[in-house]
Amino acid sequence: MKFNYTARTKNGELQVGNVEAATKEVAVSILTGHDLFILSIEPAKEGSWYNRVLDFFERVKSVDLMIFTRQFATLLASQVPIGDSLRNLYAQTAKPVLKDVIYEIVADVEAGFSLSQALSRHPGVFSDFYVNMVKAAEVTGRLAEVLEYLADFLEKQAILMGKVRNALIYPGFVVGLFIAAVVVMVTLVLPQITPIFTEAKIEVPFFTRLLMGSGTFILKWWWAIGIIFTIIIFSLINYRQTEEGKAVFNELSLRVPIIGKLFKQLYISRFAESARVLIQGGLTIPQAIEISSHTIGNYVYRDILHEAAQNIRKGQLLSQALKNTPYFPPLVYQLIAVGESTGRLDNLLAKVSDFYRREVENLVSNLVELIQPILLVVIGIMVALLFASILLPLYNIAQAI
Repeated sequence: MKFNYTARTKNGELQVGNVEAATKEVAVSILTGHDLFILSIEPAKEGSWYNRVLDFFERVKSVDLMIFTRQFATLLASQVPIGDSLRNLYAQTAKPVLKDVIYEIVADVEAGFSLSQALSRHPGVFSDFYVNMVKAAEVTGRLAEVLEYLADFLEKQAILMGKVRNALIYPGFVVGLFIAAVVVMVTLVLPQITPIFTEAKIEVPFFTRLLMGSGTFILKWWWAIGIIFTIIIFSLINYRQTEEGKAVFNELSLRVPIIGKLFKQLYISRFAESARVLIQGGLTIPQAIEISSHTIGNYVYRDILHEAAQNIRKGQLLSQALKNTPYFPPLVYQLIAVGESTGRLDNLLAKVSDFYRREVENLVSNLVELIQPILLVVIGIMVALLFASILLPLYNIAQAI
């Protein structure tokens, strides 16, 4: 989300600009981190759909960010200074968008900003999790090690999300082909043979009449259908961009049978992994939970973890804070409770992450294996009905002759 702000620098100079952040509070934190005195800050008006499409195609991909992080960690581990490392990465980066980002980071670092401050100026590329991990590493002096953690983390997330997407692409593709075949049949094939049924004066089955009526309606009102369909799609896309829309779609994704279970396991694995890395990076448990809430990618889990972080600051244990919510199974808070009692919370979070990552992988594999035969049966039945709606009237005409 983008915010327009007006602020003054330490020297009293007026500065006007915009900043991207998940919330207004995060935007304020970013600006104050750059020693700016904020005069006003308001959410920017949403850009046109055309600009959002351009932003989507011009974004830095997670794979590119992972490669950048891995190379950055390697250079720092080789005792190359931060500035020289960034300049080397700028020289060898081929992606124009990422190249521009690195150039700005180099300029900020050379101007006296810390690396975490320079990264925070690009929230569309570097998440809160990424920036805060770097900030913690700057304090502990483990920057190369933490960047290696981040590279591994991004790689695991990319692999996991890739498997989920691949599991959903095949059924969508097959269903799309079937719908296209139905449209061709009812708009091109059936209208050619409908006069035959009319002249023969035979009784046409209900399913055939339904398809004939659908074809006639589509041929007559195709332009209206196209306009309505376009309006609905763009309305949903625009609503999906709003805070309310994101929350509604996130909630719905968790309620869909089977798919909801998959997403829950995915979010739990992501939470446990990010919290573990942050705790190992030197952050307190409330800080780690708060930052993790913004890395999951789901508003329901974000709100739950934000509330959990507040309860932990009041003296509650993490396991207790997660216990009374249906979105965390008993296994999660039981393992966390063991970690809290033994002082090995990061190790137990790693076990939670590994367990649910394997569960996601197994569920995705099972879905892929089950979807194909189920789709074959369903599509086979629909194709049989489609052809029966054409062949049965023709058979009745042959019987009548």
